[in-house]
Amino acid sequence: MNQYDFIAIEGVIGAGKTSLAHLLAERRKARLVLEEFEENPFLPSFYKDPERYAFQTQLAFLSSRFRQQQNLKSKDLFHDLVISDYLFEKDRIFARLNLSGDELSLYDSIYNIMSSISARPSLVVYIQSSVDRLMQNIHARGRSYEQEISKSYLEELTNAYNHFFHHYTKSPLIILNATEVDFVNNQEQFDYIEDQIFEQPLRSNQVHLKPS
Repeated sequence: MNQYDFIAIEGVIGAGKTSLAHLLAERRKARLVLEEFEENPFLPSFYKDPERYAFQTQLAFLSSRFRQQQNLKSKDLFHDLVISDYLFEKDRIFARLNLSGDELSLYDSIYNIMSSISARPSLVVYIQSSVDRLMQNIHARGRSYEQEISKSYLEELTNAYNHFFHHYTKSPLIILNATEVDFVNNQEQFDYIEDQIFEQPLRSNQVHLKPS
């Protein structure tokens, strides 16, 4: 039986990572840590003009995520388990896509310092989905600034995520294929996912799940 103290849920924009983090935290009475993306003042401008606002947006995210990472290292007297809807290392996925030249070099110098002292999860769950399903989810939740996201950007981001997690070895990893899964509205599917995460032993570093 698995014993975890920190689980990070990851996925491309619209994959459902925050929804799954909410559901698991509620079921397991865990401390929930959510990415503070709505507090990034540059994000709406970035989706309209990525080239102009990429560096400011990236540094704002990096600072916010690192501050949360430091809080994660503090023991919580009321919760034995922390569930987060992001992995700190994912920050660099976006940086590699959106920055270049001197901006990327400066970002890397800051990131390397922060990543060395960030919290490491005892399990990572990567929610994998098709680009069409991601677009559907993004449009359904109706955040105005996200409607600027192009399909080509999501395709590029999906490829970058898949490449990153194909080589990820820092923590045990579960890959959940959610293209045809609705764990929010399908209780049976959510129960299956929860069981695989908490009740089944990990047989290898990467376990692929596709609930029926």
